[in-house]
Amino acid sequence: MNEEIRNLEPKEVWNHFADLNVVPRASKKEERVIQFMKDFGAKLNLETIEDEVGNVIIRKPATKGMEDRKPIVMQSHLDMVHQKNNDTNFDFDTQGIEMFVDGDWVRAKGTTLGADNGLGVATIMAILASNEIAHPALEALFTIDEETGMTGAMGLKGGILKGEILLNLDTEEDDEIGVGCAGGVDVTAKGTYSQESPNANAVGCKITLKGLQGGHSGMDIHKGLGNANKLMNRILYATKDYIQISEIKGGSLRNAIPRESEVWVAVSQKNFKNFETVFNTIKQDITTEFVQLEPTISISIEKTSQPSKVMSLEDQSKFINTVYGIRNGVFRMSPAIEGLVETSNNLAKITLANGSIEIECLTRSSVESSKQDLAQTLKAVFNLAGYDVTFSGAYPGWAPNMESPILKVMDALYEKLNGDKAHVAACHAGLECGILGQNYPGMDMISFGPTIKGAHSPDERASISSTQKFWDFVKEILKEIPKNKL
Repeated sequence: MNEEIRNLEPKEVWNHFADLNVVPRASKKEERVIQFMKDFGAKLNLETIEDEVGNVIIRKPATKGMEDRKPIVMQSHLDMVHQKNNDTNFDFDTQGIEMFVDGDWVRAKGTTLGADNGLGVATIMAILASNEIAHPALEALFTIDEETGMTGAMGLKGGILKGEILLNLDTEEDDEIGVGCAGGVDVTAKGTYSQESPNANAVGCKITLKGLQGGHSGMDIHKGLGNANKLMNRILYATKDYIQISEIKGGSLRNAIPRESEVWVAVSQKNFKNFETVFNTIKQDITTEFVQLEPTISISIEKTSQPSKVMSLEDQSKFINTVYGIRNGVFRMSPAIEGLVETSNNLAKITLANGSIEIECLTRSSVESSKQDLAQTLKAVFNLAGYDVTFSGAYPGWAPNMESPILKVMDALYEKLNGDKAHVAACHAGLECGILGQNYPGMDMISFGPTIKGAHSPDERASISSTQKFWDFVKEILKEIPKNKL
């Protein structure tokens, strides 16, 4: 199946991408892909090092005639988001990604594709392996754990890199040149609840909500897509007079808009018809509201065995009201950059069972004070319910520099190659540039990449024609890196 991928143009990039996608590379489980990259560098007889946190750096000297250019860093992250459809039988820990061609798109069979950021990694590999592409002195920086904490970028010490310009290959629109990004913070609420036995003669029920698009919790947050946790809570609120909650499993990753939620409840037999009536009404309301955005949404109930324990009604009411009050989606648009989301929250994951509640959010903003404001807003709501709240995994944003020398080079070059101006913009996602800039404050940074849609979801797909366009752009950029000042 992956052989048809290897025949795509540019073959240099797609072949390395196919090689990479054989290697399992979940965030925080990068041991195999780290070794893969070290073996790759060693095979090319290039200086290859692994730093103390697991980042891999491969150095390649300038090609003949390019020795007087500024040294550069090309950077991408090794890990990928692991998401699959409920009905897809796939083990990310042992299997390579199964890819196929669908018109102008490369997709995966029921899973994430790993184009984020695998196409960036593959592009850098192609540059390192080539004996024909002109480039200045080059450091390839492959970071780890970008998707769940950016710990690779955070752990990279100052002084290791010698490059003066950083090319981050982690943007997902081929007409965009990234000059800034949002920072983020994980907001986690934990609580307990009283358990009791369900009402006598209660019927067990499983409520399932699935079929949502999901997507990147930063780049897609403005689209108004369905959030499985918020929609399921609407169902629980509507039916609260008839149910006793036993267990909830909603969402999976902080940086993915939740696509699915499952809830186990007890319903008394005498109230079951009323429960079904209210359930069908709220189901119709939700599906009608989202018919354009979420045409494959599925909401269903099925009878199960009676749960042994359920939440007390007092704690159940407190929980449902709390989730209803949590901000999800866009909190504030940027007043400085038209169309840019400044601050947002993703209500990413809810786990409730055996007397314990955990609710996980990812709050993003390009303005630090606004990020803190929203995080404190969430904390206040959780605290009202008596839940404990922790902030963790905070990382800074990347402030735009419109006078960046490499931006001016790339902006002019893009127009020369394509006849149109590039869209120079900041993005509402976490890029490693902001973190790397802390230890390398003088480095001139830029971010760009091929067109990738549906990142962080099983609908992830990479444009074939865009990858060719991106590859041509990369090669031209390397030729135009400015000279060192004498």
